[in-house]
Amino acid sequence: MNDLSIEHGRSIDVLCLGRAGVDLYAAEENTDITEVASFKKFVGGSPANIAVSLARLGGRAAIISVVSNDGLGRYVVDYLNQQGIDIKAVRFDASGARTSLAITEMKPTEGEVVLYRNQAADLQLSMDDIQLDHIAQAKILLVSGTALSKSPSREATLLSIEHARSVNTFVVLDLDYRAYSWASEQEASLYYQIVARASNVIIGNLEEINILSTHASLEYDMQPNKLEAFLKPYFQGVAELIIVKRAEGGSLAFTKDGRCLKQGVYSVSVKKPFGAGDAFAGTLMHGLIKGLDIETCIRRGSAAAAINVSRDSCTEAMPSLTELLSFMARNEQTKFK
Repeated sequence: MNDLSIEHGRSIDVLCLGRAGVDLYAAEENTDITEVASFKKFVGGSPANIAVSLARLGGRAAIISVVSNDGLGRYVVDYLNQQGIDIKAVRFDASGARTSLAITEMKPTEGEVVLYRNQAADLQLSMDDIQLDHIAQAKILLVSGTALSKSPSREATLLSIEHARSVNTFVVLDLDYRAYSWASEQEASLYYQIVARASNVIIGNLEEINILSTHASLEYDMQPNKLEAFLKPYFQGVAELIIVKRAEGGSLAFTKDGRCLKQGVYSVSVKKPFGAGDAFAGTLMHGLIKGLDIETCIRRGSAAAAINVSRDSCTEAMPSLTELLSFMARNEQTKFK
């Protein structure tokens, strides 16, 4: 069991806010993008991936986003609908904005990713798209940090968090920091700190955690006690759990009551380096909603991340609950490094 302040008895498990786009994955493995002959098309974007992860596990997911009013936008919405995800808060935009597109190599490390996010449709999310009654139906509001990077999405995101706080909807912030999305690191830090102080759970890797301060620089081998001291101010607000992902080094989870929980990873043959964080977040939240203890939730998240990177997409690589539990029964978790 966990004692997080999640309101149960609501119709939506997790309402995901942010981008939903298209991924084109190289059909040929370990091939430079200049030599790739064909690509496989999937739905992508961190919030969309997380929504799919939850749906695959049997959760009730919904998404707030904007896509372009064209074939790619319709493809994204149709796919999410087929997965059983509530799409009533996805708007088609006809202003000329475009659904984001990522073109990737299929390599276990250092694969090139070419992103097309000029005038991205998801960043056209406006305050008019945010409905209080919709947020009140959700146990958790999942916010992607990238949604804060530009207006009008920035203001829409802040409004959604304000609504969530007013109706006791639990807020999870996936830091999802991507420097190219922001005008400056200082601007990103300012808005991340504002939203982190209003979030019940914060999830990020060490680089992303770094953005929570304009002054501190965290070493990648920082000891847990120093990291805990860095994060302590957030626990003086509404934060109940902060998770720091350290890739193959495992993860650290800090709780409001002062615990530091260390977890390892599951070793697999990696096909691609992306998708792990989204699988982790979706699986973590599924477990938290089910009332599982935090250690079990993180362990399941780690297993889902391993499964995802061993497969050749993000959305379609999300495991079902049966697949997840079977994988965990057959594989041992490494020790925290």
